[in-house]
Amino acid sequence: MAARENFNTQKAPRMSQAFPQAVIAEKFIFVSGTPGFDLSTGKIVSDNFEDQTRQCFQNIKIILEEAGSSISNVVKTTIFMVTGNDFSVINKVYGEFFPENPPARSTPQVMPFPAGILISVECIALS
Repeated sequence: MAARENFNTQKAPRMSQAFPQAVIAEKFIFVSGTPGFDLSTGKIVSDNFEDQTRQCFQNIKIILEEAGSSISNVVKTTIFMVTGNDFSVINKVYGEFFPENPPARSTPQVMPFPAGILISVECIALS
């Protein structure tokens, strides 16, 4: 059986106790859907889509670093957004976190999330 472990860090907000922030399976790290929560408040960073998007990626960056990887090792992202017309904002922030060799991406529009969440990002990275 392949090696697999759940991973959590207290340095990034955790969406739910029902599932881990990430699962490490052999050479991959699968990061669960991560909203733009602020660790210090436990709430959404703001009601601004760009602020939430940037915070999502900052949280993912922390999770990956704590798991022994980095954001540059991301090979695939899935970005779930409530509104379907925010691609320019996503592209801007994506370019900040992936200035070279950006990972593959899917960006489906979804029904509203609870608690004012406008975006949630999950990814797959190399460990």
